[in-house]
Amino acid sequence: MKCFLTKKLLIFILIIFVVCKLFETKFTYMSGKVDVLVGLQWGDEGKGKIVDCLSSLYHIIARYQGGPNAGHTLTFDHHKYILHSIPSGIFQKNCINYIGNGVVIDPIIFQQEVQTLQTICPWIFEQLIISKNAHLILPTHRLLDAAYEQAKGNNKIGSTLKGIGPCYTDKISRQGLRVGDLFLPNFKAKYQDLVQKHVSILKLLNSTVSIADLEQDWFNACEIFNNFKLAESNIFIQQMLSQNKNILAEGAQGSMLDIDFGSYPFVTSSNTTSAGACTGLGVAPRQINDVIGICKAYTTRVGSGPFPTEQSNLIGEKLRKQGHEFGSTTGRPRRCGWLDLVALKFAIEINGVNRLIITKSDVLSDFDEIKVAIAYRTNEGESTYMPFCLENIIEPVYKTFQGWQQDISHAKTKDELPQELLTYIAFIEEYTSTKIEMVSVGPDRNANVWLNK
Repeated sequence: MKCFLTKKLLIFILIIFVVCKLFETKFTYMSGKVDVLVGLQWGDEGKGKIVDCLSSLYHIIARYQGGPNAGHTLTFDHHKYILHSIPSGIFQKNCINYIGNGVVIDPIIFQQEVQTLQTICPWIFEQLIISKNAHLILPTHRLLDAAYEQAKGNNKIGSTLKGIGPCYTDKISRQGLRVGDLFLPNFKAKYQDLVQKHVSILKLLNSTVSIADLEQDWFNACEIFNNFKLAESNIFIQQMLSQNKNILAEGAQGSMLDIDFGSYPFVTSSNTTSAGACTGLGVAPRQINDVIGICKAYTTRVGSGPFPTEQSNLIGEKLRKQGHEFGSTTGRPRRCGWLDLVALKFAIEINGVNRLIITKSDVLSDFDEIKVAIAYRTNEGESTYMPFCLENIIEPVYKTFQGWQQDISHAKTKDELPQELLTYIAFIEEYTSTKIEMVSVGPDRNANVWLNK
């Protein structure tokens, strides 16, 4: 009798297990997924091109942080397009693009961007949706940005002077203005109250710029939001997921500029890592599926701050010239250097990257030899970990590879890539413990080689 009951209990448990699995499968099938695409260096990794390349696989492309200091460059049909606030999926007619609550928007720059794109993408007013919770960059934010940077003297951090930092400051201090506030009856009063606070600070910083003309242009530009659908914070994203829609969350800056994990204080004002997608869109951590990391085959940086592998010599000049390394937002020449694998591995780990894409490998095609940093030499000895302060690094420890010295821009398959490049790729995979699934071999949207096909 006891054996019979045991068998019945086991059968019952088995039935419960099978039913739970069926419900789990059904839930997974009925719910969409969120993949996150992040830059793994100091920005300018080619995120815009890769998002455009991948966007046909997703229903929605969603920006989750940053502002018009971003400059995502896309090249196709012999034309170059630069996006600052609008997600990089906008060129795909059937793809919805979403500006999330973690983004800060300058109405003037946004209006200019829309005006540039509406002839190329006439669907922009239907396919672009904006979170009401996204914060607004005021004219005085830009004035504050310039005044703060000027006051730093020789300790400037290299701000793009777009008002990003002061806007995020107001957000954190709970006095910022959001897109949704534009449609409230007391918006003008809230605006004037905040502007007066800004003017008081500007006077302390000896800034005497008049804001009257700036305000008129700003308010005129705000009218552009009347042409777009506005969404309630995370409700839109959760509704899309419940409808089995797949979302690609797009970061704006690189991981080494993250406010918490970047080379502080020479960083941006938001969380640029994959974790920022949760707070910047209203996505739960368990809803994140793949994290796609993007890095160049070498390293660049714009503005001030430590850069261990920087080449302030003919090598750096050659990388800049070959890679056309000038800021798409500021036009400033980018600082260039060899690939830093210590920093790359660190960025891969904090983001949870499980898919890696290498861009601009074609830029290295004309080098006899190529170096990568595999450790840092400090006063305490060699280290393969990111230090608290990058200024404590005496010099990087390099490993040298033979260059491939041939044009790879027309390669379509892995077999068409030179063995020297494949050896370079294999070492990066081994060092970072991450598989590289695609290599970009040129600026065009189709100049890519998938390594697993």
